[in-house]
Amino acid sequence: MHQMTLAEIARGLADKKFSSEELTKVLLARITQLDPQLNSFISLTEELALEQAKAADARRANGESGALLGAPIAHKDLFCTQGIRTSCGSKMLDNFKAPYDATVVSKLAAAGTVTLGKTNMDEFAMGSANESSWYGAVKNPWNLEHVPGGSSGGSAAAVAARLLPAATATDTGGSIRQPAAFTNLTGLKPTYGRVSRWGMIAYASSLDQGGPLARTAEDCAILLQGMAGFDPNDSTSIDEPVPDYAAGLNGSLQGLRIGVPKEYFGAGLDPRIADLIQNSIKELQKLGAVIKEISLPNMQHAIPAYYVIAPAEASSNLSRFDGVRFGHRCEDPKNLEDLYKRSRGEGFGPEVQRRIMVGAYALSAGYYDAYYLKAQKIRRLVKNDFMAAFNEVDIILGPTTPNPAWKLGAKNSDPVAAYLEDVYTITANLAGLPGLSMPAGFVDGLPVGVQLLAPYFQESRLLNVAHQYQLNTDWHTRTPTGF
Repeated sequence: MHQMTLAEIARGLADKKFSSEELTKVLLARITQLDPQLNSFISLTEELALEQAKAADARRANGESGALLGAPIAHKDLFCTQGIRTSCGSKMLDNFKAPYDATVVSKLAAAGTVTLGKTNMDEFAMGSANESSWYGAVKNPWNLEHVPGGSSGGSAAAVAARLLPAATATDTGGSIRQPAAFTNLTGLKPTYGRVSRWGMIAYASSLDQGGPLARTAEDCAILLQGMAGFDPNDSTSIDEPVPDYAAGLNGSLQGLRIGVPKEYFGAGLDPRIADLIQNSIKELQKLGAVIKEISLPNMQHAIPAYYVIAPAEASSNLSRFDGVRFGHRCEDPKNLEDLYKRSRGEGFGPEVQRRIMVGAYALSAGYYDAYYLKAQKIRRLVKNDFMAAFNEVDIILGPTTPNPAWKLGAKNSDPVAAYLEDVYTITANLAGLPGLSMPAGFVDGLPVGVQLLAPYFQESRLLNVAHQYQLNTDWHTRTPTGF
């Protein structure tokens, strides 16, 4: 049962081959047995899962149907879940039980999903390795000595290890797509505003976006269908009709114009990954796609711009966690200043503190124009580059990451080296575009991903291309040894 995709589970439940309760019990036992190796879960919700599974089975018995009805998933631990710890991977929120459900959680629950638990993540979603979590690092099931990527590494490791078929995740600068690439999964960051951020604990509000992590494009289409849609509670949610993503998977790629930016193939890219990307391009050409070289001239400025904008927004968003209103409170404070300083110093880990300090500096008087304002101007130039490119091509293709997953601890002493691993993914967040990573092969036994980017609200196009590619390749079917 654990090897089934979401689509296969939906068919099995519809054909009464097994019940949601039976499947849920199998996966909960598997998590209990195997997750100690991975550390991919922060909280398991056995009682809730079995309750939801029984309810889903009852709904099916009454004639209801639906691809997600009875499907087991998990939520990244920054989606508020009523009555259940929502920690954001931080000591600051270790004792926080959300009083309400995030919109993503309530929408998926209404569709009949079964919540198995909350997955581990980089603290407050700040990281590319899932090593900054207060609950410890997550291990990559393909090699337990390597990182699974971040910040959605818990969701990625759990799905890759077949502990569950799919999970929710979030992407601020590549935190869905990079873990997908590192763990041989398909991960989709939707257009900014496509999925509600209400009840999703914020890192950088103009960049954060929730999306699905699964093994196939078809599964991502199923999960995104349940997540997407306008939410009046979220002022950044866009009132745009949600298409039937599964219905669009089988379109022909004949004549599809694929742009390949020359800037993607510079000195920083592992040549073995470059070869795998070229192989992916050849596969898509066989399916009728037309390849065109394009340019994204301002891509080189994206990382410095991102690492001014994101920390600036984080310093503002995280100011609420002060030991008074929310979060960890220090013992026996001498006065209000001591309360603030010690509560925040004890509650936040080093990476979060680093980004808060950078953000506060960038927003301070005398530096706002020099850093934050200039970064926002670069953001506009990055967006303009994409708009110009999409006048010539239908999608943009390239590597998801410049290197395969690194060893645990290898970049801990050099945060900038870890930041540079986001070079291909952050531009989509700066511009608000949808992006998808899909499996493209292996380097030294570690998975590699190819990234697709599309114009606004063209998630269907990304899913269609990825699905057709997966019908003609088998990278996404490979399973890590021991899982």
